[in-house]
Amino acid sequence: MKILKLAFVLLCLCLTAPSWAQNGARGQLTAGAAKVDFTPAESELPEGSYGILNHVYSRAIVVGNGSTRCALISIDAGGVHEGLYQEAKKKIMALGIPEANIIITATHTHAGARVDNGKLSDKIAESVRLAIEKMQPAQVCYGEGVSYLNVRRDLFDAERGSWWEGPNYGAESDKTVGVIYFKTLNDKPIGVYYNYAMHAVITGNLDMVSADVPGETSTYIEESVGDDIVALWSEGAAGDQNPIFFQQTFDLRDIRIADYAKKGIDISNKMPPGGQGMDRSNPKVRQLMDEQKRMMMSFAQILGEEVKHTMREMRRFETNVTLNGAQKTITVPGRKLVNNEGRAGYTGVYEDADPVELRLGLIMIDDIPIGTINAEIYNKIGVRFKKASPYRRTMIATITNGFAAAGYIPDDESYGAQSFEVITSRVKQGYAETAIVNGLLDLIHDVTH
Repeated sequence: MKILKLAFVLLCLCLTAPSWAQNGARGQLTAGAAKVDFTPAESELPEGSYGILNHVYSRAIVVGNGSTRCALISIDAGGVHEGLYQEAKKKIMALGIPEANIIITATHTHAGARVDNGKLSDKIAESVRLAIEKMQPAQVCYGEGVSYLNVRRDLFDAERGSWWEGPNYGAESDKTVGVIYFKTLNDKPIGVYYNYAMHAVITGNLDMVSADVPGETSTYIEESVGDDIVALWSEGAAGDQNPIFFQQTFDLRDIRIADYAKKGIDISNKMPPGGQGMDRSNPKVRQLMDEQKRMMMSFAQILGEEVKHTMREMRRFETNVTLNGAQKTITVPGRKLVNNEGRAGYTGVYEDADPVELRLGLIMIDDIPIGTINAEIYNKIGVRFKKASPYRRTMIATITNGFAAAGYIPDDESYGAQSFEVITSRVKQGYAETAIVNGLLDLIHDVTH
């Protein structure tokens, strides 16, 4: 009788215990990486540009296991707009990589180059093709570092008596630096795919082509590690995350407001884009802009060193892996702002609008899920997904595989703030956060059962 009871208990455990067996074959990991420069010539820059601060690239890591391949791509651009995604995707698929196994993520630099979709999609496909040519037997490991360079940017400004952008030191902010490191079987670096939640806005008001912190961090890692490693930034859940030191929010903002006020124009709550209206003959403006350039380099070195430290601490590498990819589209109720009173600090008035479509994606490299979304989401949504994932080693890459017409997507709780991201969001409160998290969890379930 005791034996029968024991057998029954064991049977129940087998039926109720989660099964994480992955779909698809397991095989020897292969990997290759490459980068392609798509910086325009000086003569191609638009009127009003002040030149090229640093170059912009398409970087790619392609991984395989004998049965399928996946492409991880990062471009130094503000976004991956739908037309660009569709053109680039077709060209990458022609190289033998399935649609669901493609991740194209923008670093979200606010100082990117203007390049037409045809030319840029060619550059993206070229980076993938070159990475394929370099593929060789490889090993992979995941690690996590920490960096305090990001901070929530939704701040109630006591002096203004309203909401504005500024470093909210007391607010929640994910400091995790997720790192996936690929190297050869004899330990030569191939590529590193790292993930951090921070807007690339430090050089946005210089009106110069710049890859900002993401591009400079990647370049720093590549030059420091050497051996032709390619380092890819992927944008975490950074919808409400700025660099902790950001002059545009303070000194430069005040100077520009004062300059416009002399003309009888109040821009205190309607800041122009980029460096529009900045008097570069003003020595103080030049000084502050130079400080922004140095700040970008400082951030890049600090974050690059944390990525390198995380790589050095990795011990358990895997050589035989499964590779799985999936995509799905979800819809959430939409809204339209009908009173545009400024950038922040007022109550928005809305009317119902068409539902908003969001493209979710997933690539799993063995037990490392990389969830993706084609929108800018608040940090708490990314944290919730990572905590809910059945896999400890989980990333989320935003502004990936298109750019949804959603505006920012706050977490449900943050809709109470009168920040510009909340006011301009095109999705209704109470729907998107859970839909995104559950949608990504469903994709993980689909590829593991």
